[in-house]
Amino acid sequence: MKILGLIAVILTGGLLLSAVHDFPDWGDTTSPANSYRLSQYYITETIHVTAVPNMVTAVLADFRGYDTMFETVVIFTAGIAIIGVLRRYGPGPKLAAPKETISKEKPDLIITTTCRLLIPIIQIFALYVIAHGHHSPGGGFQGGVIFGASFILLAVAKDLQTAQKWVPEKRVLKLAVIGILIYAGFGLVAMLFGSNFLDYSVLHPLMPATDSIMARSHSMLGVEIGVAFTVTAIMFSIYSNLASGGDLKEGL
Repeated sequence: MKILGLIAVILTGGLLLSAVHDFPDWGDTTSPANSYRLSQYYITETIHVTAVPNMVTAVLADFRGYDTMFETVVIFTAGIAIIGVLRRYGPGPKLAAPKETISKEKPDLIITTTCRLLIPIIQIFALYVIAHGHHSPGGGFQGGVIFGASFILLAVAKDLQTAQKWVPEKRVLKLAVIGILIYAGFGLVAMLFGSNFLDYSVLHPLMPATDSIMARSHSMLGVEIGVAFTVTAIMFSIYSNLASGGDLKEGL
């Protein structure tokens, strides 16, 4: 089996390396990615039509808003599927008692103290990544992962029950649903104003001292917050079920 695995790796690596020659040179202005009219529009007009300097966020949350919303739904669906497969209620199956019982060690003082200092910093940085994602690298997906990781760190440093005091199962599911509703809500409100779904430019009457261009910028921040809610909740939920075998009692 090891020989077959090695052969598969060599063949796959050879195919990938042979394809490198077909890639355009770095920064080649004639490459399809740079010369196509849609790419040129994104590069030259994003800042003018959205007031968002981060072109990636503008494409994801505005120009490709439908796609990103359903990506968030996919994350939510994946989390619900894992919960449906792993989650166990009531007493679990009775297992034979081990001959030697290992006593559960108390959380290490150094680890818990370090985590107590780091977790607030991690969460503040996550909020920064979310709030500043349309002006610099970041956004709801990245910030949500960082925020979810802070709760996972708490569960690893102490225990799963300690983390669940902050984010119990019902609250996690509510946050995941609220995140999607926030995203879809921007689209539905735009439709109520007589425009297309997720057309943020018509929302400026709801945002004081904002024109149609800045409305798109502020709305992108709103939908990124919704994405962060869902990603944070689902990420911690997946960890909780995988680490505890679905009963949410004992973690790693």
